[in-house]
Amino acid sequence: MNNPNKKRLRRTMMFLNAQKPGLIKDPYIYKPDSIMLDLEDAVAENQKDAARFSLYHALRTIDYHGCERVVRINGLDTPYWREDIRAAVAGGADAIRIPKTESAKDVQLVESAIVEDEKAFGRPEGSTLIMAALESARGIMRALDICEASERLFGIALSGGDYTKDLQTHITGTGVELMGARQNMIIAARAAGVQCFDTVYTDLNNMEGFRQDVETIHLMGFDGKSIINPRQIDIVHEIYTPTQKDIIFAEKVVREIDTKKAQGIGVFTVDGKMIDIAFYDGAKRTIELAKASGVYKGEL
Repeated sequence: MNNPNKKRLRRTMMFLNAQKPGLIKDPYIYKPDSIMLDLEDAVAENQKDAARFSLYHALRTIDYHGCERVVRINGLDTPYWREDIRAAVAGGADAIRIPKTESAKDVQLVESAIVEDEKAFGRPEGSTLIMAALESARGIMRALDICEASERLFGIALSGGDYTKDLQTHITGTGVELMGARQNMIIAARAAGVQCFDTVYTDLNNMEGFRQDVETIHLMGFDGKSIINPRQIDIVHEIYTPTQKDIIFAEKVVREIDTKKAQGIGVFTVDGKMIDIAFYDGAKRTIELAKASGVYKGEL
């Protein structure tokens, strides 16, 4: 499957209740990379049909100005998920997020429904991507299988609240209780070549704690973070956007490796640091991220 959006920039994915027009009519003004139109936890049991109706018409009528539109469907153990997918695909959603994913079969079940609906509603084949939320110990242990379940799957995401309940602990704010899941997920995602997203940070009064949390997952290798408030966007984007110092160093590494490789030289120094070919991909990623973030003015 060749969907160019599979590898797009996803530093922030903002959750929004799909039932509330006031929330979903113009979230692009805050400039998140993606929005998560939620049909699951945010919507009461007796409001599922109303939320689905609201979702469909929002997708069909609102110009989101390039902001990716992901729909979180209800769980596969509920009677709602199949109609959720139908409304999302018919409306033209960019991706479906599967909650409580615990196996490759969960992903493949959703994929089959998407394929059926793309044909039924005249959507281009492969246009609707998938992401999987891991919310249990079983899901975390099967992360690699889930990552490799479908060509449509662009990434996995941690849901910390449900995961810590399953682990028989709770969110502490320190990140200690999430460390094992985070590490396992990022390893699985990188092994499979897909993206990896961190859970929400719910204490909106602790922006310093939020910053520390984002810095931690950035260092761990996560591609981005789920968020619940526009106030969190700028901090995530700041941390995930390469600095000019990072960009200049990356350019030097790329140019030096290109030059030295042609000369048959394998190891050398850049700004006093020992460099070899293993640094090349990382330097190229820095430049690509800078381009995607709109801060690159160079020629590479």
